[in-house]
Amino acid sequence: MADIKAMFNKMNNVTQNGTTDSVPPPAKGQKGTIEKIYQKKSQLEHILLRPDTYIGSVERATETMWIYDKTKECMTQKELTYVPGLYKIYDEILVNAADNKQRDPKMDIIKIDINQEQNTISVYNNGCGIPVVMHKEEKMYVPTMIFGHLLTSSNYNDEEEKVTGGRNGYGAKLCNIFSTKFTVETASKQYKKHFKQTWGSNMTKASEPKVKESGKDDDFTKVTFSPDLAKFKMEKLEDDIVALMSRRAYDVAASSHGVKVYLNGERIKINKFKDYVDLYIKGKEDENGQPLKVVYEKVSDRWEVALTLSNHGFQQVSFVNSIATTKGGKHVDSVSDSIVKSVLEVLKKKNKGGVNIRPFQVKHHMWVFINCLIVNPTFDSQTKENMTLQAKSFGSKCNLSEKFITSVTKSGLVESVLTWAKFKAQTELVKASGKKQSKLKGIPKLEDANDAGTKNAHLCTLILTEGDSAKTLAVSGLSVVGRDHYGVFPLKGKPLNVRDASHKQVLENVEINNLIKIIGLQYKKKYNSMDDLKSLRYGKVMIMADQDQDGSHIKGLIINFIHHNWPELLKLPFLEEFITPIVKATKKDKEISFYSLPEFEEWKRDTENHHTYNIKYYKGLGTSTSKEAKEYFQNMERHRIRFKYGGATDDHHIELAFSKKGADQRKEWLTNHMDEVKRRKEIGLPERYLYTKDTKAVSYSDFVNLELVLFSNGDNVRSIPSMVDGLKPGQRKVIFTCIKRNDKREVKVAQLAGSVAEHSAYHHGQYCNLIK
Repeated sequence: MADIKAMFNKMNNVTQNGTTDSVPPPAKGQKGTIEKIYQKKSQLEHILLRPDTYIGSVERATETMWIYDKTKECMTQKELTYVPGLYKIYDEILVNAADNKQRDPKMDIIKIDINQEQNTISVYNNGCGIPVVMHKEEKMYVPTMIFGHLLTSSNYNDEEEKVTGGRNGYGAKLCNIFSTKFTVETASKQYKKHFKQTWGSNMTKASEPKVKESGKDDDFTKVTFSPDLAKFKMEKLEDDIVALMSRRAYDVAASSHGVKVYLNGERIKINKFKDYVDLYIKGKEDENGQPLKVVYEKVSDRWEVALTLSNHGFQQVSFVNSIATTKGGKHVDSVSDSIVKSVLEVLKKKNKGGVNIRPFQVKHHMWVFINCLIVNPTFDSQTKENMTLQAKSFGSKCNLSEKFITSVTKSGLVESVLTWAKFKAQTELVKASGKKQSKLKGIPKLEDANDAGTKNAHLCTLILTEGDSAKTLAVSGLSVVGRDHYGVFPLKGKPLNVRDASHKQVLENVEINNLIKIIGLQYKKKYNSMDDLKSLRYGKVMIMADQDQDGSHIKGLIINFIHHNWPELLKLPFLEEFITPIVKATKKDKEISFYSLPEFEEWKRDTENHHTYNIKYYKGLGTSTSKEAKEYFQNMERHRIRFKYGGATDDHHIELAFSKKGADQRKEWLTNHMDEVKRRKEIGLPERYLYTKDTKAVSYSDFVNLELVLFSNGDNVRSIPSMVDGLKPGQRKVIFTCIKRNDKREVKVAQLAGSVAEHSAYHHGQYCNLIK
């Protein structure tokens, strides 16, 4: 049995006297004895040896911080060089004084005196004094115990819900340890005693307590100390640290309700938290040059919240039980998240740009001020800059009122976020811009001009066609004009109306992105001169759409796309159109082309024998033959129509046709058109039309008023049932044909569609859709 025990002790490095012998020998080359390498320190020695564990760094730090500017009477940011540890020991005494307000509601004075020359700081409060009584267990006076002995405190009972700043029992002792002289003076009305005691040499020496009788109304506590500047590598209390300490006096005045705070004998002019907030925003303006607005609410006895706009990212000034939580914490997150959630609901309704706005992006524009009382708060370090207690344990809730939230949404925050979202959208669009390059890959169906993107790019014209069949027509025509200066790109259906489209819609629209890359357009760039056109892959854009109403709409959408993003381009000879006949009347060797239906109708009225002509309707460009295509391009001057800019009136008409904001004006515009058509019919005048045999150029206003208006009006005619029979024109023509055919059996849609076109003069549109 003894052998087993000896073996066990040997395995565990236990010697005969019971002590462990597990200390490894000094490493090879390591200097010093075992005793020097492995040391045991008292707690006080450990604090002095490793101060950063308890009070933060004792090295100089340079940060941009808030201080009070006496000249301007406001808070201002300044780059300060200070020692965080020194600031912390001062703050511990100040927070103790503020804590006393929670213990004694009658307390109404805190006095702070900072003497730079003599290196002394004192903090006084007239709250209930410390019990001047002998502690039966520790055999010493209570003030002696709590100021001169480590790990003593009145905050260790966690079952008690306290809203004070003290927690760990270190605060005031740390100040004592890092001072050359530390004096506590207190009087207790309850115990009718006055107490005074002084410590020196970093709390290693203590004088005998002086206790005497005090008056009945004598209740106060005063701590006076001289920081051990050598421990902080300083020779005197420097201006920067004094400025920081002085600002903390303003903090306490703001966070301690009903307490008058004096700094060096002068009362600080802060009566409520809102006064303190005003010191920060005094003289500051928003992005529009207007003074910042503050939204404030006293939520309850434990919560005060204020908000204003921030131009420097999310900012916060917050206090937990009078502790300045400069790094924020859960209390700041809780309030901020609540505000952000409400603001996002408003933004969803107003964010027409389509940019996905996330919570942190709203928070980025907020500057919040919070003063709160938290039950038994916890922090991530002794410096107490970041409050870590979860919201469920706060002991109270910060339920912001609807009035506060409404005021926040009207404070400019929503507009600021939307402005940022618009800027972000523009930035993303800039990234999607095109550039001048000779070779372009990845765009299907593009027939690029040989000189596109080269030094001769300004001589090149991009022909935009309505669909693939029109592209075939244009490519046939290129055999006449050549491929050096002409490129062809077919559009899929109708381009996006970018004027009222969301940012997401524009970015994800393949057609728009392809156009930008093909032409080489750059967002936010202004094309003011012909030299600017040389930066593009194509110097001109020619729209080759059907001569029907839908073709007019496509032309308008292209014009709208250019005008919305690069209005200067419309003032240059950049946009053109290629017109083709919509109707041809043929008789023997005579052929007459018509480029609009009103022109054709006028010819019929003026030509008695029009019925003797063979009439061919061109539903689209695809109806034209390859031979006709070559004829069109051989007579390019007849078919090429230039758009010309006529001034601000043109801008107005383009916006009128494509902006949702002009709905009322557009309604009036259409009404006037219908009245004019009706009036001309009544007095026997022909309907106005845009293109004549001599037309070489059209203004944008004329295009909108004489051509695009036909689409808008036709769209209404096709979409709105008649008051007479409740039918739309397409439906009426289908029924007319069915009655005429006298069908008794089922008929295929394709067969009926052809019959409708034959019997009811249905020249345009998708029959199947209209039948449905």
